[in-house]
Order: sequence, then C-alpha cells, then structure tokens
Amino acid sequence: MTIANKIFKPKQYVKAFSAAVLATSMLGYTSVSNAGATFKIDDTKWVSIGAGLRTSFTATEEAAAGSKWSNDFSLDNMRLYLNAQIHEYIKLEFNTECQFCGSNGGDIKVLDAIGKFEFNQYINIWAGRMLVPAERREMNGPFYSAVFNIFSTGTPFDPADFGGPAGIGPDQAGLYGRDDGVTLWGSLMKGRLQYAFGLFNGLRGSANTDDNLLYAQRIAYNFWDVEKNPGYYTSGTYYGSGGDILTLAISNQYQEDGAGTATDKGDFRGTAIDILMEKVLGNGGVVTINGEYKNYAITNGYSQASRDSLTPGWNMFEGNAYDISAMYLFPQKIAIGQFQPFVRLTNTLPDNSSDRTAYEAGVNYVIDGHNALISLNWHYGDRITKGLDYSTDASGDKVHSVTLGLQLQI
Repeated sequence: MTIANKIFKPKQYVKAFSAAVLATSMLGYTSVSNAGATFKIDDTKWVSIGAGLRTSFTATEEAAAGSKWSNDFSLDNMRLYLNAQIHEYIKLEFNTECQFCGSNGGDIKVLDAIGKFEFNQYINIWAGRMLVPAERREMNGPFYSAVFNIFSTGTPFDPADFGGPAGIGPDQAGLYGRDDGVTLWGSLMKGRLQYAFGLFNGLRGSANTDDNLLYAQRIAYNFWDVEKNPGYYTSGTYYGSGGDILTLAISNQYQEDGAGTATDKGDFRGTAIDILMEKVLGNGGVVTINGEYKNYAITNGYSQASRDSLTPGWNMFEGNAYDISAMYLFPQKIAIGQFQPFVRLTNTLPDNSSDRTAYEAGVNYVIDGHNALISLNWHYGDRITKGLDYSTDASGDKVHSVTLGLQLQI
C-alpha cells in the first residue's frame, strides 16, 4: 500500500489500489501457546518469541499484457511475535508485519503493541494498538482462518483495514485491522458468552474533522463446546482439536463523520453476524462451516455525487455482503498431513453500484494445524477486478485464478 496521503484517489487509480489493498490488507493474532520459545525470568516474569510466514504463487487470467495469464510469487506475510508477562496481571504483546514485502522489498511495521491488564475471565483491559472488535474473519486473521485467501476474495473491509505508507496517521483509520485505542473484554456464563467493547481513533482527518471516536463491539455465544483463544481473538477452524463448536456472534462499529469528505461528511455504521459450526464425526473426520453476513451504511451526508467524483474521499463500502464456506478434514493421514477440501461463495452487493461475486474451491494439506499447511485453490469471479470501486459505473471482468499457498508458524 505504498500510496500517497489519502487512501482513495481518482477513479483511474482505484483498480490498482484495490489490488494492492486486497493483497496486503491482512491481519491476524499471536497466541503465546504458539510462540517458538519461552524464556522464564522468575515465577511471574517470562518472555516468548515466535514467527509466522505466508507465501504464495498466483496465476490470474487476463492479468498480464495481451490478456495473458499472470504468474506471480508473493510474500504475503512475514511476522515476528513477542509476548511477555511482567506481573501476575500485566502482560505485553508486540508483533511486527512486513508491509509491501511482495513488491519493493518491504518495510517492517508495528502490527500490535498492547499493554494487557488481565485479571480474570470476566473483565480484562487492553490498551495500545490492537485488533478492532469485528466479525470472525477479522479476528481470525490470515494465520487462523480456514481459507488461505480469506481477505482477497472476501467481504468488504472495515475502516481499520486501510493504512497508507505511514501505517496509522492522518486521513487513515488503521492498519491490518488494527487501530490505537482500548478494549474491555471477558466472558460470562462459564465462558459461553464472550464480549469485547472498544474505543478507537477510527478515521483521522478527512471527513472526521471533529475527532469523533470509533465505537466497536463484538458479542458471541458458544452453544456447544466453548472456544478457547487468546483474548477476544477467534479461529476459523480448530481441525477438530476444539471439540464440537457452534458459535454465533454479532459485531458492530460506528463513527460519526466516519466516511466522506471534509465538506460532505457521513456517519459510518458497519454491522456483521457470523457463525462457526465445527463437528467431529464418529470416523474422526471434521466438518467445518463458516458463515458471515454484513450490512454497512453511511447516513447523514456523503452524497452519491461525492462518491462518484474523481476525489471521493473516505469512500467506505455501503450495502450488504455475505460469505459462506464449507470443508471436510479427512481423518486419514497421507504422508505427513491430512487433506481438507473446501468450497466457498462470497457475494458483495453495494448500494448504487454493481454486484460482485467470488466462487472458490480447493484443498488444504494440513500438516500441523495453523502452524504448517499447504493450500491449493481455484477462484472465479469479479470480486477482485472491481475491488474497492463502489461508484455507479464500477466494472470488471469475471476471471479465473489459481493460488498455491504455504503457511508456517512457530
């Protein structure tokens, strides 16, 4: 996302920018249990370190000169993880991400920088730069999702997914789903009811000249076994290790003057409902279904004329979208891993703009859960070619693409 001061530029730039955002706006979380090494200082103090890598090869129809197939290797994510405990109730998390690693060598950016006051299961407070509470896809991130291309062919992004070359600054609203703020989180009813409420900067500058804060909430209920994750984070699959899962959640984000321009402001509201169902069958196989529905709106301003202009400002998605995927993990181990075929459908229905759809099918080769896997998938649709252009004349061809991805974590 090596782009100038603002995220949204003239329409002739939208498609190029869309491709960059879709390729790089990925987020995730770091679990202490997945750290590569833990160094104990005394009975209450410790430091852990780890790393995560995602790299892929993608061939896309009509994406090269002469309408030929493109052939692109990409370093999608390279992260370093550091966690520490400095008191029984106080922890620290610091993670980095390599931004633009696939284009110009990359720049190391601060992904997370969180001071954690963790008292019990009921009430905890995080402060600093962290994930904004949102739908499951955002809380999974790329490393803990069930599908490798979870963002590039997924539903529209939240404000905190957009960040320019400075990461988080004026005329921006975050980076990789993160923003600077504070989150109160915990669980009730023996862990079944999980909540996260946060206050964040949200959009700075642009339409938000009054410095209004972004309010974010997520509430989830576990009907079957209780999901166990660090903080308020989630996973898109547990490969059967989490038992039988059926969790329904609702999330919401709101910011006054959170969209538009300084002279034509609008209030942003994004609401999502997501569900995860994972069932371990009698033969040891695992069925996993992920579903997500979004409804985003911009009210009290930001006219269609401004949205269609050459300088549309902070042009957030407005409309409806859904994403559903299903997969089956075979119980038999072939060589060092298990095969997990999947199918996925994503449909984005923006107001006053053309619809866009993505169909996917593929297979994961799961070696060590989220720590080691290979993914091969086929994609067809116009989700990527239309990208983030929500103007009335948005257009893009339906194209095929094939991705082979590798994910490693320690």
